[in-house]
Amino acid sequence: MYKLVAFDAYGTLFDVYSMGQLAEEIFPGHGQALALMWRDRQIEYTRLVTMSDPDPKGSKHYLPFWDLTERSLRYVCKRMGLHLDAASEKRLMDQYAKLTGFEDSLSVLKTLKQRHMATAILSNGSREMLATVVQANGLTPFLDKVVTIEDVRLFKTAPQAYELLLKNFPVQKHEVLFVSSNAWDALCAKWFGYDVFWVNRLGHPFEEIGERPNYEGKSLTQVLDVIQAHA
Repeated sequence: MYKLVAFDAYGTLFDVYSMGQLAEEIFPGHGQALALMWRDRQIEYTRLVTMSDPDPKGSKHYLPFWDLTERSLRYVCKRMGLHLDAASEKRLMDQYAKLTGFEDSLSVLKTLKQRHMATAILSNGSREMLATVVQANGLTPFLDKVVTIEDVRLFKTAPQAYELLLKNFPVQKHEVLFVSSNAWDALCAKWFGYDVFWVNRLGHPFEEIGERPNYEGKSLTQVLDVIQAHA
């Protein structure tokens, strides 16, 4: 029986590609490509920071996720030959702070709390930006904790990042169900020892290394079926 359901934030509860609409308004004809490349560069920067100095006390190259997100935007605009003025950067970053949640995020968290399940977010996001996006989407009452890798200054996929759940909740690995839409995140949470639900909304193939997740579905609502089956 699972005692904790922990969710990745960006891409899982909140739609990072919803930025494409505003990006298209600012840079006509380039919005979707910018949103995709922005996300890829953001994740690439987290890996560079962690892999270049995987010190258990934290990477000396650490920058908050907000800063990496901002710098990723600047890089991508330069790479695409787009002029990013201060006003446009502020509009995009302000929008990122309040990303749109997926339609099922609120209902799933609410149902889990009705079933007396412990719930959490485990995210690369900085504490302030997570608090903002969680509140903007009305999720605050339905989360027991929002856990950020700021506490270890090592981004996922470092094992110290996944271990934070065990430090914040009185649970063992087998009592945790970790939920992510990012295949790399699902893979590394599985390597760490958690049971994993992969939210594969777009029908993508899973990674060609490592174990497959324990569960796979096209929406967050299918997490409720897993919890019901293990009740």
